[in-house]
Amino acid sequence: MGRGDGSGRLVSPENADDTGAGILHVDMDAFYASVEQLDDPSLRGKAIIIGAPESRSVVSSASYEARRFGVRSAMPVGQALRLCPTAIVVPPHFERYLEMSSQVMRIFRDVTPLVEPLSIDEAFLDVRGARRLWGSPGRIARMLRQRVLDETGLTCSIGAAATKHVAKMASTISKPDGLLIIAEADTAAFLAPRSVRALWGVGPKASEALENRGIRTIADVIEAPREILDRALGSAMGDRVWHLARGIDAREVDTRRVEKSVGHEETFHDDIADTAILRSELRRLADRVGARLRGNGWEASTVAIKVRFADFTTISRSQTLVEPTAVGQRIGDAALELFGSLERTLPVRLIGVRAEKLRTAGAAAPTLWDDDEGWRRIEDALDGATAKFGRGAVTRATLLGTRGGGSIPTSPPAPRLDQG
Repeated sequence: MGRGDGSGRLVSPENADDTGAGILHVDMDAFYASVEQLDDPSLRGKAIIIGAPESRSVVSSASYEARRFGVRSAMPVGQALRLCPTAIVVPPHFERYLEMSSQVMRIFRDVTPLVEPLSIDEAFLDVRGARRLWGSPGRIARMLRQRVLDETGLTCSIGAAATKHVAKMASTISKPDGLLIIAEADTAAFLAPRSVRALWGVGPKASEALENRGIRTIADVIEAPREILDRALGSAMGDRVWHLARGIDAREVDTRRVEKSVGHEETFHDDIADTAILRSELRRLADRVGARLRGNGWEASTVAIKVRFADFTTISRSQTLVEPTAVGQRIGDAALELFGSLERTLPVRLIGVRAEKLRTAGAAAPTLWDDDEGWRRIEDALDGATAKFGRGAVTRATLLGTRGGGSIPTSPPAPRLDQG
């Protein structure tokens, strides 16, 4: 299994058999870091960390040069710098990453309409119906990699297989800048020697539960009695692992996929006890969440907050809304209500707002009246101003002057940590 630093990398030869490998998983390589290196050539070949310079913030991404020292996404920047003291910390530029992501996704959709984005930097493609136009899956994958490089200057890794699960495993193993093709007939042989930790969706706890019973490879999973899997993982996860280990994955590429949630967090430079500042931050984060929902044509049925205290104790609270919404004001109201119900005895280190249970906007039948109509008009106008002048050009008056006194938050994390 390839690791995050590119060691253990496997790629296919030019003449690899691609029979039945009509599902592609395309994953951009160290996406945020690669974009920064593209925009600033002086960073190429160097160990860079994407994150705020404060040691308390977390790593959003790291170049492969930094990953070889053990630097990983979600690691505190201070810890990352101890592992790799020569690394250059580069602040994130999320608007630029979204811009590059849009270019990449357009390339994918030029090849096939059957594209399922998983995140800002990866997607599944079903190319089984594109053979007549573009050729075999292997040829399409090579063409895609070249087009992405030629048109964006970025590299990607691709796994091609008969199922989504195996394609994703293959792309991980081929990183960085590789292509690994698993013909349908070779699926079992490919899976058997892999660690159970390589199974997509099997996390560290589930892997540990299997390993504690001597089940370390996918071949071990196949040999294990079904009741052992159920006892170790529970019946639902046991059933899933039983099928995935045998290369059975009925999931199709879903072009209608909607993200499960959208959220933003802030890690503060100094722990904050001032309720007014914390409430202002919740408002600001809620506005950002609402803007992202509207930009993607989604609305949320649930609002959740996350609060991490000075002693690293972390709590979450959620509230189901009467009506789904993409209005930042409504999301903020719910977040503040949840925050007000907390018992706080320590200053706050991190705070976050998340919209959950997303669906396509307007999917519900219209109601007799719209309580959010006024705020919706205001926020639509703010969206227009942001598109024209950039984020921050217009903001709430209550948010002005709330970040002084050493309580400036770090740069907000990306919508998702860059694992590639």
